[in-house]
Amino acid sequence: MFTSTPTSFSLLVAATSMMPTSAKLSSGFYNKVCPQALPAIRKVVKRAISQEPRIGASLLRLHFHDCFVNGCDGSVLLDDTANFTGEKTAFPNLNSIRGFNVIDDIKKAVDKACYKSVVSCADILAVAARDSVSILGGPDYEVQLGRRDARNASVNDANRNLPPPFFSFSQLLSNFQAHGLNLKDLVVLSAAHTIGLARCTSFRARIYNDTNIDPKFAASAKYNCPTTGGDNNTRPLDSTTRHFDNVYFKALLQQKGLLHSDQELYKNNGTDSDKLVLKYSRNSESFSKDFANSMINMGNIKPLTGNNGEVRLNCRKIN
Repeated sequence: MFTSTPTSFSLLVAATSMMPTSAKLSSGFYNKVCPQALPAIRKVVKRAISQEPRIGASLLRLHFHDCFVNGCDGSVLLDDTANFTGEKTAFPNLNSIRGFNVIDDIKKAVDKACYKSVVSCADILAVAARDSVSILGGPDYEVQLGRRDARNASVNDANRNLPPPFFSFSQLLSNFQAHGLNLKDLVVLSAAHTIGLARCTSFRARIYNDTNIDPKFAASAKYNCPTTGGDNNTRPLDSTTRHFDNVYFKALLQQKGLLHSDQELYKNNGTDSDKLVLKYSRNSESFSKDFANSMINMGNIKPLTGNNGEVRLNCRKIN
């Protein structure tokens, strides 16, 4: 009854021995097991952005929404099951987060390039976010890799942990600090809004109720965002929405932040947040450097490593 066991066991060992199992993230995690992994990811991201520039912002947002809910573990990608309701239907995500088909395409491409499934969906999110930023003109930083994928997800945790666009400055800072991030991380990562679009439902209250907003800017935004209806109508988050730059900060100085949470970062009263906004509005190199560092910080939020979690075969469901 044991005659076939040694052969099967040997094959299993041979396969698993090729899987990196380090409990610490590193930029060279896949260098030996699949050096083709990162170029394969970038190729799909570049193609997707050429077809729809907005998708770069969507992929960046997926990584952020993943990391802020129980760590960077790919849980945001999981569909609902009989055992749990996932994060896709959480209030900050419903009819909002997008790009899942691109992640599916990346997973297929990278598994083909590696001849097996060795790259986690959580790592795919991190690399796709970096590639999106880089392709759209932002910094091209080294991503720390070695995350593994969660086996569950929670709609309640997503509702509790993702900061909504109506948060005050103190609420934003508390939220980021709860994830191990600081004021600089908050200010610089908020500038991810230098690319992409926002839905009317996210900025309606700002353009109709806030007083620290440029009147002409507010009037222009109201044109496509009525007091009722048009929830899914979109508007660029800044004036160069297809290019990753520091225009976001310049807009805040002019009280042209589209989201309430954006303008909360600059109130022109000499706070440390004000000083950072001023700095980045004047120094794009400093912004790029600090954005890269803060993305790495965010990517280090409670990753599953070593033998924890799994490497999913399909990013939408557990193995």
